[in-house]
Amino acid sequence: MKIEGLIGKKLGMTRVFDEEGNSIPVTVLEVGPCAVVQVKTVEKDGYNAVQLGFNPKKLTKCTMPMIGHFLKAGLDTGFYILREFRVEDVSDFKPGQYITLKDLELSKGMKVDVTGTSKGRGFTGCIKRWNFSRQPMSHGAKKVHRKRGSSGANTFPGRVIKGKKMAGHYGAETVTIKNLTVVDVIPEKNLLLVKGGVPGAPNGYVMVYFK
Repeated sequence: MKIEGLIGKKLGMTRVFDEEGNSIPVTVLEVGPCAVVQVKTVEKDGYNAVQLGFNPKKLTKCTMPMIGHFLKAGLDTGFYILREFRVEDVSDFKPGQYITLKDLELSKGMKVDVTGTSKGRGFTGCIKRWNFSRQPMSHGAKKVHRKRGSSGANTFPGRVIKGKKMAGHYGAETVTIKNLTVVDVIPEKNLLLVKGGVPGAPNGYVMVYFK
């Protein structure tokens, strides 16, 4: 069974030790089980893909169109998150089946890409958002310690250029970390341990793409 990726959840970070006793920082991802909600084909939809559902929720909490969508797939539950993943052969998938890490050929040392939503930090100043340097902290520089400084141009063009790095909304963006190394796979617990950090807070949804 070959699929582009699966939906998961970031559980948090920890560390593991290799055979030589080296400490490796890892992010623990709970990947799957994912239910096949819909199968898309080239003949009908123009491309081959499967729509997967993750994190079950009661049908009574779903809208009427989504209830019909889930029941059509033969599922007796809804899902909080739905995502599409490309596949080469749709014959391996049918609506209602569940996909877990046991169904995929994963091994230690392989590379994966992980997409998640970074932590939202609200309206943030330039120093935190863009890593600007602060201004002098002496008494002569009053009330300007963390201000951004000059932002406009001279007589020409006489305005602030678009894209100027200023204070504003920071975080809560879709971020993809590429080529993360798989340190360990625990299929019986649906856990995937990848080396390094993954965007987002614990219990945030992520999409894991296999190389």
